[in-house]
Amino acid sequence: MVAAGIEPGAEVITTPLTFCATINAIIHAGLTPVLADVDPATQCISPEAIEAAITPRTQAILPVHFAGRPCEMDRIMSIAAKHKFVVIEDCAHAIETTYKGRQAGTFGDFGCFSFYVTKNVVTGEGGMILARSEAHIARAKVLALHGMSKDAWHRFGDKGYKHYQVVECGFKYNMMDLQAAIGIHQLSRVESNWLRRHDIWNQYQAAFADLPVGRPAEPSSDGRHAHHLYTLMVNRERSGVGRDDFLERMNAQRIGTGVHYLSVPEHPYYQERFGWTPDEWPTAKKIGRETVSLPLSAKLKPADAERIIAAVNGALA
Repeated sequence: MVAAGIEPGAEVITTPLTFCATINAIIHAGLTPVLADVDPATQCISPEAIEAAITPRTQAILPVHFAGRPCEMDRIMSIAAKHKFVVIEDCAHAIETTYKGRQAGTFGDFGCFSFYVTKNVVTGEGGMILARSEAHIARAKVLALHGMSKDAWHRFGDKGYKHYQVVECGFKYNMMDLQAAIGIHQLSRVESNWLRRHDIWNQYQAAFADLPVGRPAEPSSDGRHAHHLYTLMVNRERSGVGRDDFLERMNAQRIGTGVHYLSVPEHPYYQERFGWTPDEWPTAKKIGRETVSLPLSAKLKPADAERIIAAVNGALA
């Protein structure tokens, strides 16, 4: 967002159903986050909600391809083109995601990917930025290393030391070469890992079809779901058990689960800073209070998947 040159204090529209890093990045860039509710089926940001959230101060849209499902990028890009907004795609869940034949991260001005330890390509920390503009990428590289005009490879060499200049107040966000070496060798396994997760995702869908839970919507035929997360919706009225009790029952059976995510307005920092309340974004609130993420890894063996399915049935009994 800094590299894009968005004016300080401008508003950036994004989803309330995301990890806090999405919101924090907007704040750290000196900008103001504005939330637009999600579609109840896709759990991605709603284009209608984006349009309703636009003000004269809006300068950017930050869609999140949630759980690996692509956002409606044609509609989002149409809104952005109409208003001349910057678009920054959050692709943390979306290494394998496509929409209408194009990779996630290639629609907007920027696409940002995560290689954190829970992601489908892992370097421990760090990530990757794609951009349409070479000037934006050049500025992002400078900002990522203290605002210095030359990195170590260009300061030290056989031809002697080269002076650098600090041209901006930058950050320390560069990936180490060691991390890159770990990550690059995983690229050849991205497709085979996706195929295995795809099989497990479909196995879960079939196994839970008759249970009193909400299942993820089937992937659309016009894109590819990365199958980063498999999430069930559990509530006491429908399922006979509350979401948090379900989590505890799964843990008692030694099955690790997660919550992706409590809606951003549930957290005290954002309530105190922006005055947000969860009821303002009711769909994200409902999902955040009911969602459960089941294990979904290419390393799961068939017996592991069957044990998880049995545990879900047991937790609902």
